[in-house]
Amino acid sequence: MKALLSSNLVRFAVSYSVLAALLAGCGGSQSPVQPPLASGNARPIRATSSEQVVYSFAGGTDGADPATDLTSGGDGSFYGTTVTGGRYYNCGTIFKLTPRSSPPWQESVLYNFTCYGDGKNPYGGVTFDRNADLFGTTVAGGSGPICAGDGCGVAWELNASGESVLHSFAGGDDGYGPGGALTMDRKGNLYGTTPDGGAHYSGVVYELSHHKGSWRERVIHAFNGGSEGGVGSLGRLLIAGLDGTRGLYGVTEIGGAHGAGTLYKLDRRSGKWLFTTLYSFKSTPDCGSPYGGLIADRHGNLYGTTYYGGANGLGCVFKFASDRMYYKESVLYSFKGGNDGSAPTSTLLLNGRGTLYGTTSAGGGSCDCGTVFKLNTKTGAESVLHSFSGGQDGSYPYYGLVPDGSGHLLGTTATGGTSNQGVAFEITP
Repeated sequence: MKALLSSNLVRFAVSYSVLAALLAGCGGSQSPVQPPLASGNARPIRATSSEQVVYSFAGGTDGADPATDLTSGGDGSFYGTTVTGGRYYNCGTIFKLTPRSSPPWQESVLYNFTCYGDGKNPYGGVTFDRNADLFGTTVAGGSGPICAGDGCGVAWELNASGESVLHSFAGGDDGYGPGGALTMDRKGNLYGTTPDGGAHYSGVVYELSHHKGSWRERVIHAFNGGSEGGVGSLGRLLIAGLDGTRGLYGVTEIGGAHGAGTLYKLDRRSGKWLFTTLYSFKSTPDCGSPYGGLIADRHGNLYGTTYYGGANGLGCVFKFASDRMYYKESVLYSFKGGNDGSAPTSTLLLNGRGTLYGTTSAGGGSCDCGTVFKLNTKTGAESVLHSFSGGQDGSYPYYGLVPDGSGHLLGTTATGGTSNQGVAFEITP
């Protein structure tokens, strides 16, 4: 299996174990709600599109291994993180990409991690608040104990005054190795997951709240690794109100009734959080092992991807339809490997015409370096927009895509490019 991370940090170990301050990857959850509907087996279409690299990371002070989604800052620029590189000891960076009329775009490093109390190796990207301050996580570093070699990870903030640590994970009940981006609610509270630690050693969902000038971390759920699933996903948690009440929606990578991960919801009621397993993935021919996050359409339907499962065992795109009473799952598309792509780990992007866009971490031809695809939610027809060659165009796009407001989609690859240290790319669908 291709490594998700280009350094010695391995997220997708086949054994679904080890990680600690390294990043883990797995999945789980509980009780099935409905059997899957027809698997999407429409023949893949080779679409005409244009991919260009807007920045190729050099692996030095500018950073390396951009295992990140890109976030629009509202100023026309895009922001993300690199796992390694930077000024200090290969510990990673926070960066900004400013568009130019032609590539390469201008890349600015906003912060260099030092590997110590401020954190080490950030994954997943950044989140903005109303003041344009940035928030994120690192899988290692911090002032806590040694979890898997270099601390247990941190949640951080970057503002005009510099970087500050909101919480340094201790590796116990609070979890450790947070490797995904944070989600912010309307009140400014932050939410995230860890793949490890917790009361049952299967990861946690945590909340960071700001009170009287300081931040407090609270575990709002510890996964049991069995019926509830285990291991927080690669993607952000989703705040939505699919059944009339707003809550947190997410997936786990292992566990559940069939050992293939789950869909869950967390509701806040009377100051307490109630955890509900909404669905247990069954794996082939159903979907299995979701790594990416969830998105919702205006009707309250959920969409996502899984690394395994589907009719061919190579991953799938799924939909959860909600009628406010129960959730019905259907497999929209099953990846076939080869030119079609396989093993998606991305969070999807949905446009107003019902078209989903995403990436696969493998497949796409002889290189097996991943693809960019689109999927018609009504017909199930998949189109491959770009197959990565492993050369200057990049390789292994683990995260999803973001629109730029001009009809283009932006993303990153963990490796490839001029120096084989990863790229930021633009797709014109």
